[in-house]
Amino acid sequence: MKKLLILFLLPLSLAAQVLSPVVQPTADFDAKKLEAVDALLKSYVEKNHLVGAVTLIVKNNQLVHYKGHGYADLASKKPMPADAIFRIMSQTKALTSLGILQLFEQGKLRLDQPISDFLPSFKSPRVLKDFNAADTSYTSEPAKREITFRDLLTHSSGLDYAGIGSDKMKAIYAKAGVPSGLGDNGTTLLQAITKLGTMPLIHNPGEKFTYGLNSDLLGCIVEIVSGMTLEAYCNKYIFEPMGMKDTYFNVPASKGNRLPTVYTEDSNKKIIEWGPTFRNIDPNYPLLGTTFFSGGAGLSSSAFDYAIFLQMILNGGKYNGKQIISPRTAELMVSPQLDFKYEGLNDFGLGFAITSEKAANLNARNKGSFSWGGYYGTTYWADPKEKLICLIMTQHTPNSHTGFQAKIENIIYGSLIK
Repeated sequence: MKKLLILFLLPLSLAAQVLSPVVQPTADFDAKKLEAVDALLKSYVEKNHLVGAVTLIVKNNQLVHYKGHGYADLASKKPMPADAIFRIMSQTKALTSLGILQLFEQGKLRLDQPISDFLPSFKSPRVLKDFNAADTSYTSEPAKREITFRDLLTHSSGLDYAGIGSDKMKAIYAKAGVPSGLGDNGTTLLQAITKLGTMPLIHNPGEKFTYGLNSDLLGCIVEIVSGMTLEAYCNKYIFEPMGMKDTYFNVPASKGNRLPTVYTEDSNKKIIEWGPTFRNIDPNYPLLGTTFFSGGAGLSSSAFDYAIFLQMILNGGKYNGKQIISPRTAELMVSPQLDFKYEGLNDFGLGFAITSEKAANLNARNKGSFSWGGYYGTTYWADPKEKLICLIMTQHTPNSHTGFQAKIENIIYGSLIK
């Protein structure tokens, strides 16, 4: 009898780990209050403050809200489908971090190991001292120590961004031909990262938080250590085991119609379509068949697929009956790693921003919630205390009317029934 009971409970336990794409009624939320999310986004669309969005909420491993709002394309008035595939840009970073931590668990690297053990051009790094804006010349001095994997995972290495970083480093990177992540400048990933290793750092490793090409470097090391492309590695060890069927570096042509149009705004803050040469980013990049896999910004994904990844972290590294990473490594990903606060308020883990106690006292989400977002207007957070996952996905940047994201967060927490 006991054996029969175990066999009966086993499939139920497995099913409890896997998200269903079908929204289920729940007693955890006041449904009437939660409808305010729909009303809010409808008003933003009607005021031409937003073209469209997808919102998703998971509570206690159950999908309780999953909707498209407004339009995927303004000109044709094509409705935004809930299963739209978004260019998630920097939401790629946490998935690249997961890949590195899988290799860490296999004993192939240590978190405090110098990355120069894998990429010799990063040996004996130097820090920017003086910069001449007139001709982009500079002087540098030896760094106090080498860059480690922990530095890269926490964006404290001293690397900057080529496209959106400081004026000094943008100029230095541009002169050297270092790509911004999505543009390859005619080089391979290894060639680009090797060149990056010869550039000065903006500050000493571990000194402070600077958002930069850290995850692109991590993606390159995934390729070096695994002997696979980052695309092949993620497909085999991350996406396929978890059943993430809509997450790609190269979106199949058959799914291209699920990519919403990308928007920006003109000098009068009027919504306009993102042109193919604007900021040197062709919005059709998911369909161009790249072989330059950016670990910092290259992925496209749906809200539901990304919720699977976040649910795996909340599950202690397990999803779909598979242990993707160990419970302890999942815990490390969402544990504070820095001796200082990220932007003076929050903590930072191994791939995520983490809500600090002070931040929790100022906002709705609880201490220990982990989050990030993407350049084109996607954002997410997961709240372990509430067993809650929330995603708000748009394709619109910059947007002078982004207050809707904080308002949605307040509505969600205000709708919870304790």
